[in-house]
Amino acid sequence: MTSNTAMLALAKTEPREGLWQTEVPVPQIGPDQVLVKVSKTGICGTDVHIWNWDEWAQRTVPIPMVVGHEYAGTIVDVGRSVDNLELGQRVSGEGHIVGHTSRAARAGRFHLDPETRGIGVNIPGAFAQYLALPAFNVIPLPDEVDDEIGAILDPLGNAVHTALSFDIVGEDVLITGAGPIGIMATIVARHIGARHIVITDVNQRRLDLAAQLCDVVPVNSATQDLRSEMARIGLREGFDVGFEMSGSAEAFRQMVDTLITGGRIAFLGLPSKPMLVDWSAIVLKSLVIKGVYGREMFETWYKMLAMLQSGLDVRGVITHRLPAAEFRKGFEAIKRGEASKIVLDWSDEGTRGFATEEAVQ
Repeated sequence: MTSNTAMLALAKTEPREGLWQTEVPVPQIGPDQVLVKVSKTGICGTDVHIWNWDEWAQRTVPIPMVVGHEYAGTIVDVGRSVDNLELGQRVSGEGHIVGHTSRAARAGRFHLDPETRGIGVNIPGAFAQYLALPAFNVIPLPDEVDDEIGAILDPLGNAVHTALSFDIVGEDVLITGAGPIGIMATIVARHIGARHIVITDVNQRRLDLAAQLCDVVPVNSATQDLRSEMARIGLREGFDVGFEMSGSAEAFRQMVDTLITGGRIAFLGLPSKPMLVDWSAIVLKSLVIKGVYGREMFETWYKMLAMLQSGLDVRGVITHRLPAAEFRKGFEAIKRGEASKIVLDWSDEGTRGFATEEAVQ
């Protein structure tokens, strides 16, 4: 593998809506890196922000940039200082590249490192045939976890990090937002041992999928009354724990309103703009709120791999499987609200016709 060998990739090459098929050099690896031949990738909400070229993307993502950060593949080259990984090893990886000089990093709290850079956001990503990755970030995949599931471990890690933020065994849980991570958090909460789980959204298709995959009470906030559903299942005082996955101000208000006094909230959803919060209600109910970003490095990875090996099943959250050359269909399905998790195939078959398709606008 030489540095001037070209590979196929999806990149943001212009400051407007869309992604473009392109050829870029296969990345050279440093002494502490590995080269991964990508087999599967997942489309993330972050990729949709980049596609749309919204305000966040405009101030965050440099151009040109190969995007994508959810992936699985096989190691095809290792740096000279890497002695714990092997050629041919199936892997995924932590998408946050951290520094090692901050107080948080030196204390082993890598997920809190302020120098963090994101693969496919700040540095070249995984929507490509090959990815250069620090060996420190590599997650070997056990035999029980195939490449398709390996490609969605990043968002599953967000769900697991959220679900493990508080003790939910035997507790009643409200989840606001039935996107892919919200649905996976529902499945994880059931696997862990929560009692009643309610998930809310305004997209009935997503709610139906959540109910299909897990023992959960789906509530359409646009057409149903949450408190009526709570009374129906016997929740008199309220929910013990909330997972806010939507970024919606109204959903958060409803969560605060329906939690018990002393309730706990793990907040993963990113609001698209600043939102008004009734802090008096939070103070008077003595609520605990924890912001959740990404995964705990690397405890979340150990936990979710162990759960997958012991029966956790999240495959049903994948609603679309597409060749990488047909990535446009995936983004269109997301924009129409028809998709949950989308996995792209980067095999030779999946990239056939890739370089000849016109730029997507």
